[in-house]
Amino acid sequence: MPGCSILISTYNWPDALSLCLKSVMLQIVKPDEIIICDDGSADETKNLIDDFKGSCKIPLKHIWQPDEGFQLAKIRNKGFAAANKEFIIQIDGDLILHPKFVQDHLLFAREGYFTTGSRVLLSEESTVQLINEKNTALDFKKIKYKNFFNKYRAPFLWELLATNYKNKGTKKYYVKGCNMAFWKKDILSVNGYNEDFLGWGREDSEIAIRLINTGVKKRFLKFGGIAYHLYHAEASRELEEKNVQMMEKAIIEKTTYIPKGVSQYL
Repeated sequence: MPGCSILISTYNWPDALSLCLKSVMLQIVKPDEIIICDDGSADETKNLIDDFKGSCKIPLKHIWQPDEGFQLAKIRNKGFAAANKEFIIQIDGDLILHPKFVQDHLLFAREGYFTTGSRVLLSEESTVQLINEKNTALDFKKIKYKNFFNKYRAPFLWELLATNYKNKGTKKYYVKGCNMAFWKKDILSVNGYNEDFLGWGREDSEIAIRLINTGVKKRFLKFGGIAYHLYHAEASRELEEKNVQMMEKAIIEKTTYIPKGVSQYL
C-alpha cells in the first residue's frame, strides 16, 4: 500500500471534528499522517486539536488560515502542499468513517486514476444524538439516514463498478469532494484546486475535470470507502452560478493547469 496522508477540512464545528478524528483513530489501517485544513475556525477548534495531539500517535498538522469567507479551495491547497505522502485521501470534518475507510481507498488505488466515493446522509435527529453521546458506533436499527445502499460494503463489486458507475457523459465529472483520493503527483500536475472558486460549490468537480483533461481517469469506489455525513444546514449558494461557469469553462477549453493553485505554497 502507498504512504497515505488524510486531509480533513473543517470550519467551526469542533463537535463534528471530534467524532471524525475518533473514527480516524479507529481505522483498521491508519493513515501515515493527518492534516487538518482549517478555513478560519475559532480557538475552540484549535483547543480540540491540541488536546487530540496529546493522545494521537499519528503525525498531525493543523493548517489554519484567517476567516475571510468560504475558501475551501485555498485551504485544501495548503493541505496538499503540507502532505508528505504519495497518496492523499481527502475528507470533510463532518464525516464519521467506517473502520475500513482508509484500507478500502488504499486497496482501490491505481496509478493513473483518482478516486471518488459516496456518503450516507445522517438525519438531524441522529446527528444530535451521536454528538451528545460522543459516539462513532452507528446502530442502523436506531439511527435515521438517507442513501440506503451507500452503507453496504461489497469489495467483490468494486472493479465491476469502478469505471462504469457514474462515468458516462457529463456524469464522468461527478465527484464528492468530501470523499476523494489522489496521487500527489497528479494533484501537482494540475496545480491543485483553483482558488478563484469562492463560496460553496463545484471546486471539486473542476479539479476532476482538469485531471481528466490531463489523462488521469476517475474510479468510483462504490460499496467501499464508506463515510457517514453528519447533518447540518446547507451553506450559502450565492456564488454557485459563477462557480458553475468556471467549471463549464474548464470543460470547453480543456483546461489542465491553473495559475492560482498549490504551487504558491510549495
